[in-house]
Amino acid sequence: MEIRHYPAIMYRGSEGMWVGFPDLPGCVSFGKTVQEAATNAEEALFGHIALMIRDGDPLPDPTSMDDLETIAPDPEDTPEVTRFLVRVEIPARWIRINLSMAETLVARIDRAAKEIGMSRSGYLAESARRMLDARS
Repeated sequence: MEIRHYPAIMYRGSEGMWVGFPDLPGCVSFGKTVQEAATNAEEALFGHIALMIRDGDPLPDPTSMDDLETIAPDPEDTPEVTRFLVRVEIPARWIRINLSMAETLVARIDRAAKEIGMSRSGYLAESARRMLDARS
């Protein structure tokens, strides 16, 4: 499991706080309070990185906090609140596999997955994870 810490910059907007990641343009989060914005930043960062990995995009190395001082302020002149590090566990790259199963089993899996708002792949992956964890 790889852990990285990406720098984030929090700004005060008209309706709350928003967070941007200088190393990951387009990755932003929002919150009505400083606490909520910082917490949401973790989720936004993980989701952004997961999509980059899924799409095969290279992950940039995090800028060090020492080098972050060279980052220019927000071009819209939004007041900066703070700069902080956000921890992210880099998800494993997903691969496509081909499985053969009984049609009735697939139908049961699909119904169960739908009931809890998951995809078939997510349901099977979680089921396998649980079976493997139970062996430990």
